[in-house]
Amino acid sequence: MLLTLMKSIKEYKKDSVLTPIFTALEVLMEILIPFVTAFIIDKGIEAGDIQKVCLYGGIMIVLAFLSLFFGIEAGRYAASASTGFACNLRDGMYENIQKFSFSNIDKYNTAGLVTRMTTDVTNLQNAYQVILRIAVRAPLMIVCSMAMCFIINVKLSLVFLAALFFLGCGLLFIMRKTMPLFREVFSRYDDLNASVQENIVGIRVVKAFVREDYEKGKFSKAAENLCRLFIKAESLLAWNNPIMMLAVYGCIIMLSWYGAHFIVDGTLTTGNLTSLFSYVMSMMMALMMLSMIFVMITMSSASAKRIAEILEEQADLANSERAVKTVADGSIDFNHVRFSYKKGSGADTLQDIDLHIKAGETIGIIGGTGCGKSSFVSLISRLYDVTEGAVYVGGKDVRDYDMESLRDQVAVVLQKNVLFSGTIVDNLRWGKEDATLEECMEACRQACADEFIDRLPDKYGTWIEQGGSNVSGGQRQRLCIARALLKRPKILILDDSTSAVDTATDAKIREAFEKKIPGTTKLIISQRISSIENADRILVLDAGRISGFDNHKNLLASNEIYREIYEVQMQTGGDFDHSEK
Repeated sequence: MLLTLMKSIKEYKKDSVLTPIFTALEVLMEILIPFVTAFIIDKGIEAGDIQKVCLYGGIMIVLAFLSLFFGIEAGRYAASASTGFACNLRDGMYENIQKFSFSNIDKYNTAGLVTRMTTDVTNLQNAYQVILRIAVRAPLMIVCSMAMCFIINVKLSLVFLAALFFLGCGLLFIMRKTMPLFREVFSRYDDLNASVQENIVGIRVVKAFVREDYEKGKFSKAAENLCRLFIKAESLLAWNNPIMMLAVYGCIIMLSWYGAHFIVDGTLTTGNLTSLFSYVMSMMMALMMLSMIFVMITMSSASAKRIAEILEEQADLANSERAVKTVADGSIDFNHVRFSYKKGSGADTLQDIDLHIKAGETIGIIGGTGCGKSSFVSLISRLYDVTEGAVYVGGKDVRDYDMESLRDQVAVVLQKNVLFSGTIVDNLRWGKEDATLEECMEACRQACADEFIDRLPDKYGTWIEQGGSNVSGGQRQRLCIARALLKRPKILILDDSTSAVDTATDAKIREAFEKKIPGTTKLIISQRISSIENADRILVLDAGRISGFDNHKNLLASNEIYREIYEVQMQTGGDFDHSEK
């Protein structure tokens, strides 16, 4: 895990090295100041020598300014190293997520990924900065202070060792109790973010069903669970300060008692005792900082594991060593394909799919909910890999293609496609980055999107809100179809992507496909017979198996499921979602 995280330091290695160097120099200057103070008291003030007071006073001023300079430099480099480290972590996580296959993404929920890239990275950033500065400063301060104490008086220095042992045992106990709690805290953050995200995305449904109170209750429950865990963890951490204060004041009392006896005996000077008090305060402050580091590490260790989990996640899909980058045509072959989302689970989504589609054909796909329609088309662009068998596109196994090249030739329009914040043209150019305005307009004419765009005040410069919230469902679907057409793909997949448009517009879109892109293989998933009855062939899926694969006329005569769907729609004039038998 540590090696994975440390890779993100990259160009900030220099800053990460300079920080502890300047911190060490800062500590050295601070350690020398009490030592010089003892000379001022013993050789200057008590001896009545003003020249010695001025000499050692000047040395103290120089040491203080050097300490200030080294501290500023250490802080500057620590800030640069920690923020750069956090930036690289976010970049690395985001880059790796972009490589994930759908099966990788299925392991994590959206809220969890957002939490890892925000809260968890911030925790690690703060911890890294603390480690660079305080984790170097505190141990050095303790070691150097202890060394100076032993130089001044060995017997009194034993008091510090006892205090260190007592404090170390207390901190170890607190860490062991709080680490599991903080791990659970960050998993609760995921639940809280998920609740917020779900509510905001579905706010229209919440208001339509007057479920605001229910949603507030659900959020309050998640917030209370998080609060309860934090209180429990912080209650344990609260013991840190009393233990620290007990050690500090215990040391001061012991030093005062034994130090007074040593001065009376003549084995210790007043200046030396003053120095010892300075060193004990420095040492105890260092211990206080060290305890803060333990707290920070305790909190960030859970975050570190969650971040490393994303960075170490390997994409299930990868290009072959000699990946093919050219798709010959839009032909599609399924050779006895079996597919399961969870390999070895025993539940196959698709079973023994064996069919062959010629380039340029229009194929309709119909079947009940959960029959495997979307899974079927997902295998064509290799969003998932088959469990058994093989899928061929353009005469080659999809696993032999460069995935980017394959997906560039397979355009998919989903029922719930996404538009991004930006103008209409910006969204259309997702299909073709360098598309001209005329190309965008032509694609919109084919998708019948020009009908509503021309009525907008800014036309193709109209701003689309995030998710396309300021356009209707039908308008959003037509823009997504136009975006896919701009790719000029060899295969076009419409996954129930005309469900929100009226039948007349649906017919116009299909007519445009026949005239404008006759060489493109078109796969149309729909619940409306009218949307697919003129297709060259229609695939009927039932419980992950092929129930029928023929034209409309022959299926009516030979396929019971297709005939049942047709008859119900002719009677009701509505859509039909065939239930599995």
